[in-house]
Amino acid sequence: MKDRIALMLAAFWWGSLSTVGFLVVPMLFARLGNPSVAGNFAGQLFAAQSWIAIACGLILLMYLRQKADQGFDDATRFAIGLVLAALLLALLQQYAVAPRIMARDNLKLWHPVGSAMYLLQWACTGVLLWRMGRRSGG
Repeated sequence: MKDRIALMLAAFWWGSLSTVGFLVVPMLFARLGNPSVAGNFAGQLFAAQSWIAIACGLILLMYLRQKADQGFDDATRFAIGLVLAALLLALLQQYAVAPRIMARDNLKLWHPVGSAMYLLQWACTGVLLWRMGRRSGG
């Protein structure tokens, strides 16, 4: 049961990153017409996404800690690394990069950095989800 809940959390994290980053935010910029207004909305959505990442990441770490107590294998170690990397990327993006983007401070630098961090977080959670799905026999 805990394995399925953890798998659903990983799916929710990856799915929310996919939806916000690759569907909703591009639609904001395409439909609102004003990049400043769209950017403000996007910033709020990315902030909410960061809270989703923090919640999912911490719960998954607790789950993986329990798994590690039963036997610390390479798959569990790798999963912990993926969760920690994705969490770190989410935190850095939200608290180091996003404030610079919202302040329009050197957008040519910080926007690509933030986008790359988001894409890496998406990739980490995607690999985590893929591996967790394979391990639970799904």
